[in-house]
Amino acid sequence: MPASPYQRLLELAFAADPAAADRYLTPTTREAYHAFGQAAPADLAYRFERVRLGVALALLRLLAELGDMDEARQVLDVLKNALQAPSVAGIDKAMQKGATTFDRLYANLYVNEDGEQVLHLFERTLDADTQRLMDDVIEEALQLVPTLDFSRDEDDDDE
Repeated sequence: MPASPYQRLLELAFAADPAAADRYLTPTTREAYHAFGQAAPADLAYRFERVRLGVALALLRLLAELGDMDEARQVLDVLKNALQAPSVAGIDKAMQKGATTFDRLYANLYVNEDGEQVLHLFERTLDADTQRLMDDVIEEALQLVPTLDFSRDEDDDDE
C-alpha cells in the first residue's frame, strides 16, 4: 500500500536523521492518519488530535533543522509526550504542561523566509478543526518541503 500524504510528510521531515525518526515516530504516530480514518465516532476527536500532533511534529522538525533551533527541539519533546496520551484530556494536559516551552520558542524565534512558511503551516495545523483543513496543510507542507533550503551559510559564523 502506498504511503499516505501524512506518512510521506513524516518521512520527509525526519529523512535526514534516522535516530530522530526512531525517537519521535512511533508506529502509532506513523499510523495515526489511518487510525483516524478507521475510528469509531466516539473516538474521532482523539484520533484527529493525534493526526494534528503528528503533522505539528513534522513541521517543528523541519523548523528545527532549518535554523538549528534548540527551542524547536524542546517543543518536539512536548509533542512527543502529548502523542503518548491516552485521551484528548491527556493531550490537553501534556500541551498545557509544555506551554512555557512553546512560549520560549516564540520568544526566541528568528526565522528566514523558509522558516516563516513552515511556522505558518504549523499555526494552521493548530487551528485546523476539520479533516479537509488538515489535509490542506499536509498537501501544502508536502509541496513546500522540496523547496526548503537546509544548508547553513558557514561564512556568517566567521564574521
